[in-house]
Amino acid sequence: MIIRNLFQEDINRQINGVIKVDQDSADVARQEVKEYVITKELKKHFIQFFDYYDEAFSTPTADIGVWISGFFGSGKSHFLKMLSYILENKEIDGKKTVEYFRDKFADDPATFMLIDKATRNQTETILFNIDIEGSINKDKTAVLKVFAKMFYNHLGFFGENLKVAKLEQFIDKQGKTEQFRRVFKEKNGDEWLEARDSFAFFEDDIVETLVEVLGMSETAAHNWFDGTETTEMSIAQLVSEIKDYVKTKPKNFRLLFMIDEVGQYIGTDTDLLLNLQSLVEKIGSECGSNVWVVCTGQEAIDEIIRVRENEFSRIQARFKNRLSLTSSSVDEVVQKRILKKKDSVVPDLEALYARNDSVLRNLFTFTDSMLDIKGYSGTNDFVINYPFVPYQFTLMQRVFNEIRKHGNAGKHQSNGERSMLSGFQETAQKIQEKDETTLVPFYMFYDTLHTFLDSSIRRVIERCQRAADNSDGIEQYDVSILKLLYLVRYISNDIKATLDNIVILMADNIGADKIALREKVRNSLNRLLGQNYIGRSGDVYNFLTDEEQDIQSEIKKTVVDTATIVEKIAHIIFGDIYTNKKFRHDKYDFSFDQMVDGVNVGAVNGGMKLKFLSVATDAIDKSEMRLMTESAGQIIAVLGDTPYYTSLEQAMKIRKYIKQRNVAQLPKSVQDIIRAQQDEATAYESEAAEELKKAIETAEFYVAGEHLSIKGGDAKSRIEQALEYLVAHVYSELSLIEQNYESDAEIMSVAQGLVPHIAGLVPNQNAAAKVEEYLEVQSRRHLPTSMADVQARYQAIPYGWREIDIAGVVAILIHDQKVTLKYAGMTVQPDDRRLADMLRKKSEVGKVQISKRIVVSETKMKRAKEFLREYFDVMDVPDDEDGLVRFIKEKFEAQREHYRELYSRYDSEHNYPDKKLVADSVSLMQDILSQAKDNSALIDKLLDRDNDLLDDKDDMQNVESFFKNQVTVFDAATKFEADLRNDVDYISSNEEANKALNRIRAIVKVNQSAESIYRSIPELNGLISTVKNVHDEMLEEKRAELMEIVRLCMAEVHQLSSHNITVKNISETADTFFTQRKNEIESCKSLALLDGMVQRILKYKDETVSRMEALSRPTPAEPKPTEPETKKKVYKPVMRQILFPAKKLETQADIDEYVAKIKQNLEKLIVGCDGVDIK
Repeated sequence: MIIRNLFQEDINRQINGVIKVDQDSADVARQEVKEYVITKELKKHFIQFFDYYDEAFSTPTADIGVWISGFFGSGKSHFLKMLSYILENKEIDGKKTVEYFRDKFADDPATFMLIDKATRNQTETILFNIDIEGSINKDKTAVLKVFAKMFYNHLGFFGENLKVAKLEQFIDKQGKTEQFRRVFKEKNGDEWLEARDSFAFFEDDIVETLVEVLGMSETAAHNWFDGTETTEMSIAQLVSEIKDYVKTKPKNFRLLFMIDEVGQYIGTDTDLLLNLQSLVEKIGSECGSNVWVVCTGQEAIDEIIRVRENEFSRIQARFKNRLSLTSSSVDEVVQKRILKKKDSVVPDLEALYARNDSVLRNLFTFTDSMLDIKGYSGTNDFVINYPFVPYQFTLMQRVFNEIRKHGNAGKHQSNGERSMLSGFQETAQKIQEKDETTLVPFYMFYDTLHTFLDSSIRRVIERCQRAADNSDGIEQYDVSILKLLYLVRYISNDIKATLDNIVILMADNIGADKIALREKVRNSLNRLLGQNYIGRSGDVYNFLTDEEQDIQSEIKKTVVDTATIVEKIAHIIFGDIYTNKKFRHDKYDFSFDQMVDGVNVGAVNGGMKLKFLSVATDAIDKSEMRLMTESAGQIIAVLGDTPYYTSLEQAMKIRKYIKQRNVAQLPKSVQDIIRAQQDEATAYESEAAEELKKAIETAEFYVAGEHLSIKGGDAKSRIEQALEYLVAHVYSELSLIEQNYESDAEIMSVAQGLVPHIAGLVPNQNAAAKVEEYLEVQSRRHLPTSMADVQARYQAIPYGWREIDIAGVVAILIHDQKVTLKYAGMTVQPDDRRLADMLRKKSEVGKVQISKRIVVSETKMKRAKEFLREYFDVMDVPDDEDGLVRFIKEKFEAQREHYRELYSRYDSEHNYPDKKLVADSVSLMQDILSQAKDNSALIDKLLDRDNDLLDDKDDMQNVESFFKNQVTVFDAATKFEADLRNDVDYISSNEEANKALNRIRAIVKVNQSAESIYRSIPELNGLISTVKNVHDEMLEEKRAELMEIVRLCMAEVHQLSSHNITVKNISETADTFFTQRKNEIESCKSLALLDGMVQRILKYKDETVSRMEALSRPTPAEPKPTEPETKKKVYKPVMRQILFPAKKLETQADIDEYVAKIKQNLEKLIVGCDGVDIK
């Protein structure tokens, strides 16, 4: 059998594989309707559309938009056209369109009833491709303009020019269309319908016609011709005209705007999308379900508005009915229209598949591809698809889409020049004369697309073809491979162009020898690589354009040094594959140096080492004996043989090449290629990382002088197995740590002996002995040792102890009093709260000195303990050195603080005795504690000054007793003396009191021996009592004297106010004043202050009396001639107690001063009056 004879229909018949909505000839319509295949998917779409469409007859809706989406070649334009044919229900060969579909829905009468119902009402469709009919120069109203154009065309007017169309519409409304056309032909000679597209050239003819037919003046006609007022239109105006047109039609009339490729026309232009949204919304709201808008697009409406969903959410509501066509529909159409087999050949094909079932399954097994990229699923699948393979339907759909984006010569491919249907027909025609074992290799589809591809693509294929024709290093088979690589160039996410997959895609016969074919393809790829037609990224091959080939050639010439590649290998291994900087073994983290081919990665610690040898290392350095010898204390891993080095080299060549180019200054096409090369470099790097993982998984490991056999596992697992082995052999003293420590609190407890344990079974004693031995050696060598030295030594090989465990071991030695720690020269005690930090904190360990302890002699210990018992009057003194030192420090620090507190009580206010003694005692305590940094020195200092301490203790007994028993009386006497300083003159008049006060002064003020003061203090209470009694008597007398003065003053004020109501307020104020003074007199305890009140009281009384007298005088009357009257004299009264205050006078000077003061007061009183009345 030959392939041509397998098909039910002639494979060479004329098929309109590409549907164009503007093709409406009878022949085209006949074939399109008759051969239209109703697939399962299309049936669902018919049901969805007509359900919604028919329902609107009974329930009108404003949501009149239908959106049909599908990839290029999916049949959406054909579906749109079929809906147009059905709804208009035109006759084709004398038969209504709907009747053709009755047969197609014979198995589903219910669906046909929906379709038939829709055709019972008069319907008109306006079907057009907006990309063809729309203006090339799109403005914001481009969608409106093309709708208006097609609407006016539908009405028979000239929609290409709205000015002309509006004129024709006006003439038609006047009923003068035929007259206008006849008159124009008479004047012009041509038919109006033929001449109107050039109307601008016939101004005179048109003006004359308008004048004759419409009766316009010639001026008005010329004005219309030259004007622009009718060239613009609004959405509201167009929708209004559509609505008026619909009103002229019968009930349930429908008008459908059916627009192809709206999605492509609008693209990402939000202005056009807004224009469409507004137009559809207005049509829906004004015309309801009488006018519909049905659009197609390669993307669903949701995808188009996704970027600005909020702004265009209303358009989704208008396009509620959304139909999405998928590839399954296309597959079924191709199978039924082209590949349907004759009934007679089906058994033969079934038998052919049965014989070759396993062969075909093996042949079409892809790697690294999508799940839907597959071969035949069974006998029926083979019969309906042969000579094609199922994967070809899936791949060609994606190839069509990607070529539309990347490789077509113009934008018209998506307008219909190519389709899946025509592509499969033309490909089948090429092998129609071959036998039934022939298969279609995928590259054959290239020829169906060749003439529509960009010239840069065709040029490469054509150049390769010429080279093959001329046998110029290329064979004919290579051209086919190159075509194939172009087809899969943009679908690498679906199928990788690896050698194995290319072999499958090139399979052209059921009985193909896959091994031989693989070799043939490999040789072809190598030739194409050598001639720079293709590139390679790892095991994936790719087609190169001329520009890409030039860049690829320059990249190949770019030199990258080995050291840079090795550095990159190290970065991947230690930065991506094995990122741990330390290896965890139980509770231990071991750092290790990282190396690749002698190149260190990161800081060098000098401990364990993990070293990888790549292909860049000479073979002589990889000999078994050498590797076993050099692997002592380290791991040497010889990487397995995978292409990681080549991939990295290629990636780094690309990176270096791009870095050397000034990309921003290059043409856009070259920039695009370079961007692709950057992606290629990234892919190479990813591939290198994967290959490095495989290289580690297959590596040979040499560890601690052994060729180690590592069990399975991934790269990380194998490295860790090697490190585990290395740790066990390198850190041989690790087992000395029998118990780990977990916290600083635990370290402190160990140092202070607070951790309970069984006698003789203290953990980590062997580790402590190791550290003690080391410190002993350091001591004999007189080498200073810091805690940092200890930490560094025991963290390193062969110990590997954790820093907290090292701190714990040293804490054992501290508790056992076998080591001494000094910080800033001072001995650190076990209970020092900073001890844990000093033993392990990085910022502290370098400041801490550690040494083997120098033990204080037993004799000195005994003497010190005996002295301390005597000095502090205690019996319980620690026996061990650390305890004793701690006891000394605590006790003497407390004693020093006590003496300092006593000393702080001496000030200018208090003349306490023995101030110098207390200061000397503080100094003595300080002197003892000055040696607290060193245990031995502290005990020596204590014993050296034992006598001084005992003497000081005796001397301080009086001071202690003073502050305990006498200081209160002393302070009271001091205050008492200070309070009486203003009354000394008064007290001096009493000999006994005066003598007692002077004695108080002598005790609390006069510097005398401390012993004398201590003896005199008991006298103070009696002395104070004596002075106080006398002073209290004087106070009582003085208070009584002042109270009498106040009484007399008040009496004088009251006498003046008793007969005069006008001075009552003054009198009341005076009462308040004198009452307050009485209270002051009662509470005042100073004789001097009481005397000071007298003058203030008298002055206030005089001022008050004067004011009252002034207010009491009668108003002067008119002078009358009367007898001269004798003027009454005015005397100012004064109390003799005030004028002659009590005072003790002893000398003539005292008398003179007293009399002078009386004279002065009398002189002041007599001013302004006739005399003074002493009472």
